[in-house]
Amino acid sequence: MPQITHYQSPCPEPVNSQILQMVVDYLTDISMVAIPPSNLLYNIYQYAIGYEVHLYLEALNGTKGIAVELLVATDDDDPEKVVGFLLYLPVKDDPDACGVAYMAVHASHRRQGIARRMLREMVGRYPHAELNCAVAKVPYFESMGFQVVGVRGTQVLMNTRDHGSEGLMGLLDVASIYSSLEVRQIHTYLLQKHGKRAMLDAEKQRDRHLDQMTRKAQEFVRERLG
Repeated sequence: MPQITHYQSPCPEPVNSQILQMVVDYLTDISMVAIPPSNLLYNIYQYAIGYEVHLYLEALNGTKGIAVELLVATDDDDPEKVVGFLLYLPVKDDPDACGVAYMAVHASHRRQGIARRMLREMVGRYPHAELNCAVAKVPYFESMGFQVVGVRGTQVLMNTRDHGSEGLMGLLDVASIYSSLEVRQIHTYLLQKHGKRAMLDAEKQRDRHLDQMTRKAQEFVRERLG
């Protein structure tokens, strides 16, 4: 069975690198945008969400003013290989509560109970846990003791209790990433490569996709909660 390591301070650089590679590789699965690789904007979101996770990993040193904790699963046969991670944020003023920020398991190690073990360890530390997920993943998290409590954007909001914590969760201000020089440079490159019309079509596809996911989540929660 993979080894699970808990970090409350910066983890070794090779671990960081492998986590960030998983974020880039599994962007569609872990992002609320859930943008598919076929969309021309995919590279922009790869950079932006990868950089966001990078900032949260940096925040483990305590200098960004928010609480961050990390669980890392490593291969039993190759302890240097990261096969899963769970990045979560403890809630201020509520020692029992936390919220999942990002979680992924390497494709080669799925269906082995790794995500389940990481979630159990997190809930063992913070029994009042919150996360959001796609409609299709609700049954999985229900089997882990989470219940549907509402909608958050394109996803279903779930909690180990029937309500959210009243404490405040520290979040990094990541909106500026999308207006950063790096993102503008990627966009300019894509514009030159594919042309304005193709990029506008990609934006419309993304917006339709987000609208569909939002409606689906809202309808699901309305039916579930009555």
